[in-house]
Amino acid sequence: MKFGQFEIFLTQVIIFTTIYILDPYVGFLTCLILGCIAISLLTLSFVFEFIDKSKVPKEYYFFMLNTVIAAFLVLGIFSFFVQGSFDWMSE
Repeated sequence: MKFGQFEIFLTQVIIFTTIYILDPYVGFLTCLILGCIAISLLTLSFVFEFIDKSKVPKEYYFFMLNTVIAAFLVLGIFSFFVQGSFDWMSE
């Protein structure tokens, strides 16, 4: 059973949202760290692909792009809902 990019994106959004709802501090850090790691890996992959062509399938690039978008989308939506004032920052 092969999942499409949209199903993978929705799964990532659901996972990030669940983590964020259970614990906003861990959710914030998870979205921020995984988003930054994914964008770094995607950038390095593009650079290495430009230097030397590899046999990496295009699905890898779409998966990494979905991870970046899903992480920062969830981070942005929850930051918008709390208007940038997180309870865990004042404790």
